[in-house]
Amino acid sequence: MKRTKHTNRTIQELPQPVMHQHRGEIQDYHSVIQDIPLGLSVSTRQTVVKQLNQVLADTMTLRDLYKKSHWQVSGATFYSLHLLFDKHYTEQIELIDIIAERIQVLGGISVAMAPDVAEMTNIKRPPQGREEAPVQISRLLEAHEIIVRETRTIAKRASELSDDGSNDMLISNVLRTNELQVWFLYEHLVNTPLVIAK
Repeated sequence: MKRTKHTNRTIQELPQPVMHQHRGEIQDYHSVIQDIPLGLSVSTRQTVVKQLNQVLADTMTLRDLYKKSHWQVSGATFYSLHLLFDKHYTEQIELIDIIAERIQVLGGISVAMAPDVAEMTNIKRPPQGREEAPVQISRLLEAHEIIVRETRTIAKRASELSDDGSNDMLISNVLRTNELQVWFLYEHLVNTPLVIAK
């Protein structure tokens, strides 16, 4: 048996990784953990988790739409839009983590994989090719509107179910971030003269 320089243990005695481990799920995607001391019923948590997963899927789609726009933007406003799209992309990543963690806090399972997100999202899939900057912005604004509307609806429902934590997260984080991003985008579509005022 071969011995190493720094120990008298043989190579065969060293710990080895256990590879290729596969077992079934430990929690079904559509379930919530039963006994969590949050003061919210299982049915309330199931309702909110399902709706939060919809917001999560749409937010993940919007994130990817921002990255596509960041990579493919062109034209006279390239530099400013390239930076803006990337900033908004980063902010959407932060929202994704906040939403997903809230789902986990409620005992649910967050949607995570791209194929599942693609099946769930309410946001229309863009073409693979490059679009003009005003079209990119319009597409992003339409995606934001979907998220803003569903966020308001779900926040109201969470409040009705006394899930103040989800309501606060949706209003303070998701809604306010999306509203601010909408403002930054739609101002780029205002047709104003660049050099000489009308």
